[in-house]
Amino acid sequence: MDASLESAVPQDDSPSLLFNQSLEKGLAVLCAFSASRRTMTLADVAAATDITKSSAQRMVFTLEKLGYLRKHPKTRRYQLTPRVMEIGFNYLSAHALIDVATPFLSELTKVTTETTCLTEADGLDMVYVARFVSAQFVPVHMPIGSRVPMYCTASGRAYLSALPEDEARARIEASDRVAHTTRTRTDVDEIMDALRVARARGYATNEEELFLGDMTIAAPVLGSQGRPVASVHVVAPTSRWTMEEAERKLAPALLLCARSLTSSARSVD
Repeated sequence: MDASLESAVPQDDSPSLLFNQSLEKGLAVLCAFSASRRTMTLADVAAATDITKSSAQRMVFTLEKLGYLRKHPKTRRYQLTPRVMEIGFNYLSAHALIDVATPFLSELTKVTTETTCLTEADGLDMVYVARFVSAQFVPVHMPIGSRVPMYCTASGRAYLSALPEDEARARIEASDRVAHTTRTRTDVDEIMDALRVARARGYATNEEELFLGDMTIAAPVLGSQGRPVASVHVVAPTSRWTMEEAERKLAPALLLCARSLTSSARSVD
């Protein structure tokens, strides 16, 4: 089983002497902050991470001393600092595929005049790791680090279409298949049918299944072992495109980009 899937499904919970629970709690505290929890009290941190208040106090104190958290002088609530981005930036700057993908994504945006993105799999999600934004209107802002579910996105389906069918089905079945819009496909067999179509033509599509007004066409990027390592996609807003037009005019350039990235990925894999 692929390592990224292993992190998304239940595993053996037997304890290991090498496992550092304090580090786990510290990372949990950092991950607990989000758009819906921009600031938190100690009690909030304890509740969000399911740890005791005394443990939360130790974690927060340490992270504050290290510069990853700061406390507002008046509200006494904690929030993240820019230092937390250092870890993510180090990942991006050390990632060979992102480095070699840059000129190809730039060219794809130039040719299509639309926003293009590179995403990687993490568990049951795809994570944005590179993005070239069109000068034209884009209905949804997806900054680097944004996560989208595999089952209902073109990038996710492109990635899944390049996996063995039983492995792709396991990921879909493990997903929390929420209907984000009235067009979201949540039935496992229906999604598997979409993967077979994507496999046959080399690219997957998403027509307003995650966000209204948003369509995307995506193709997988393969590594040296023939397994997917990423997906590249083009954003085709419904205000400018029909799906038929997007497939006819954007898919050829997308597939050319995906092939070039696959060649590059195999050289750095």
